[in-house]
Amino acid sequence: MTHCHSLRLMRVFAANLRPDFILEISFHGGGLAAVKHTLSARAMHAEEEARRAIDAAHSADPNRTPDGRPAELVYADRMEAWVARLNPAAPALLRLAARCQHLERWQVPRATFPEGRPGYLAWRRSLYTRQAGRARELLLSAGIEPSAVAEVATWVAKEGLRSNPGTQALEDAACLVFLENEIGAFAAAHADYPREKFIEILRKTWRKMSPAAHTAALGLELPPAIAELVRAATAVSTGSPSGN
Repeated sequence: MTHCHSLRLMRVFAANLRPDFILEISFHGGGLAAVKHTLSARAMHAEEEARRAIDAAHSADPNRTPDGRPAELVYADRMEAWVARLNPAAPALLRLAARCQHLERWQVPRATFPEGRPGYLAWRRSLYTRQAGRARELLLSAGIEPSAVAEVATWVAKEGLRSNPGTQALEDAACLVFLENEIGAFAAAHADYPREKFIEILRKTWRKMSPAAHTAALGLELPPAIAELVRAATAVSTGSPSGN
């Protein structure tokens, strides 16, 4: 291939990029490989910036864990860890989305909505929309491509559960965090609930999970009383302890 032909190809390639990337090509002049490297480096930088922005937002949570860490930052770590455990090849965007699961949720307490199930559902829907919007803001500000940001917002908003793999991955992680880290405190806070109500809550949780998440959940080491409720709920939900 002649030098002139190579330059023509570079111009065609550059015409399909954003203007800031064209400057990189002109400056480096290293061919297509150099352009791809620049794109990759910029994407990695944007992802790092997005992670810092998300975690800064979590760090403002006034609620603290017993060891003094912001509660939502701890939750974000747990969400990302479960996404990675279920899919070790999980892309960076999915990991970032996992960290947005409860983004600034502390700013909208449950008490700001009416009591009862309708109020709870309205609160939860508002959180999905708000968290997705806030995630969109932070990722765009960090330099993540708009098309990728739109995907993350879809996952965080819980759109397409069952049909969208990213949304399902976040739901699986959230359910597993609940079972592994939160169900004990939840049970203690609702000690007045009859056994049947706990089983119904767990049954609904189970139905939202994928088969891979079911397998992971059955491998958790839970307190005996909680483990018994989970076994009862999965039997009711699926007809067997390892249902789908």
